[in-house]
Amino acid sequence: MASVTSLSDSVHQRLAAALSAALPQAGSADPLLRRSDRADFQANGILALAKKEKANPRELATQVVSQVESGELIKDVEVSGPGFLNITLTDRAITRNLAARYADDTGRLGVPRAEQPGTTVIDYAQPNVAKEMHVGHLRSAVIGDAVVQLLEFTGEHVVRRHHIGDWGTQFGMLIQYLEEHPHELDHKADEVSGEEAMSNLDRLYKAARKLFDADEEFKTRARRRVVDLQAGDPRTLAMWQKFVDESKIYFFSVFEKLDMEIRDADIVGESGYNDMLAETCRLLEESGVAVRSEGALCVFFDDIKGPDGNPVPLIVQKSDGGYGYAATDLSAIRDRVFQLKANTLLYVVDARQSLHFKMVFETARRAGWLNDDVEAVQLAFGTVLGKDGKPFKTREGETVRLVDLLDEAIDRASAVVREKAQDLSEAEITERGTQVGIGAVKYADLSTSANRDYKFDLDQMVSLNGDTSVYLQYAYARIQSILRKAGATRPAAHPELELHEAERALGLHADSFAATVAEAASEYAPHKLAAYLFQLASLYTTFYDKCPVLKAETPEQIENRLFLCDVTARTLHRGMELLGIRTPERL
Repeated sequence: MASVTSLSDSVHQRLAAALSAALPQAGSADPLLRRSDRADFQANGILALAKKEKANPRELATQVVSQVESGELIKDVEVSGPGFLNITLTDRAITRNLAARYADDTGRLGVPRAEQPGTTVIDYAQPNVAKEMHVGHLRSAVIGDAVVQLLEFTGEHVVRRHHIGDWGTQFGMLIQYLEEHPHELDHKADEVSGEEAMSNLDRLYKAARKLFDADEEFKTRARRRVVDLQAGDPRTLAMWQKFVDESKIYFFSVFEKLDMEIRDADIVGESGYNDMLAETCRLLEESGVAVRSEGALCVFFDDIKGPDGNPVPLIVQKSDGGYGYAATDLSAIRDRVFQLKANTLLYVVDARQSLHFKMVFETARRAGWLNDDVEAVQLAFGTVLGKDGKPFKTREGETVRLVDLLDEAIDRASAVVREKAQDLSEAEITERGTQVGIGAVKYADLSTSANRDYKFDLDQMVSLNGDTSVYLQYAYARIQSILRKAGATRPAAHPELELHEAERALGLHADSFAATVAEAASEYAPHKLAAYLFQLASLYTTFYDKCPVLKAETPEQIENRLFLCDVTARTLHRGMELLGIRTPERL
């Protein structure tokens, strides 16, 4: 089905045409249309245009009103204040436009796809091999997954990349320890759960670190093992692969709990660019982008200086010949631009790494790997805080394990579901509790602008009141209950009916779904979709309180209100799905 023109776009077109007719010399002018409390829409563009043309704004506004072609769309246009236009739509137009969205059997609700999609490579969900995932890994995974869903839904070709930490000096230490203590990891990877696998690696890492710090001879052997790893020694690589495989079992178990799809082919860690590092350094040095400084290969920037006033360089290769994160990140850019043909490189990474990525992107621009046709963006996110407003830690001051946090959220949500459950089996309560708990964690993250910190408060997250996913899920489940109770009476649009104020408000907001999705996708801003959905659920609650559905006055009104219910439910379902959150049919 073709996309459906939104009511706001239709009104915008009529007003723009009227502006051009009233003031031909101004050419195309933007009426600056927005939703209004005083009418359905308000146009503010006439004030700026009148000032530019040295005209009286109220007189110009009156001329524009006389040129507006209303038809079945616009019921009334009035001049307000110094030259604003207040526009009220016909009830028929609202119902007919929603009916067109409702008729879209693709499930897209009339949301268009991009006519000329590009290719975006998105780097998100980057855990580290041999280390447990903690609360700090939550935001990259959840925000990144929502942005992937939004971009793909709007038609963009998306390549997912999980840049896992699977290379570096700590692996020399781990491999050497395992070589000398082979019994420490004697199980088969496919015989253990993800958490068991990571527990084994965590224990191994701590033992290796203890020996590394205490025994100089072991430290020397471990560092020699790093050289063997980088040189591609087969036995060392085989042992390294064991760590990666063990860790992947764990990663997949955590992402499955988060209800996220992570495909093995999309996991391209630091090791995936190992063969490119030397060439990356050579290209930077030969082009003069990077220079040798005290034996290290560095890139300097005029505007980046340390506290002492001296330039802070990006170190691409260390003085001992080792490669830093910059070499890997720059090699990844080369691969993503020249092999994957990306138009946009999107990095969902902690805001505390902003300086690093600023330097990496600028280096890639100087080298010609990024240009006017390729944009690199860091979608920087803030920190997860505890209720006290400080970085989230356990009572012992340790970083909170992500698995523990998710399990607690599921337990809390299951208690809420059990309390409210009607005719649900224990298995259904468990399933709903998981969907509600994981949804609560995701929504709390996604309803906050990515660059802001937010407080992790499970009590608030699983509340039925306020801006929570549970509130949205409950609204959806309530609608499904009404639709079931309707029996043989089916939803049907009746454009001939007059609408209650609450029906109009709900209908107008539901019609703006496509514009909200487009904005959230283009700005990588899932919080804007979350805010839209919360307002939709709030408007539905008002509608539910003021407009009887199954006890409406006429059969036609019952059908029309059921239609409004179903449009709202479908919009909530699709919107929540784009945020990676389930909408249970019953709660």
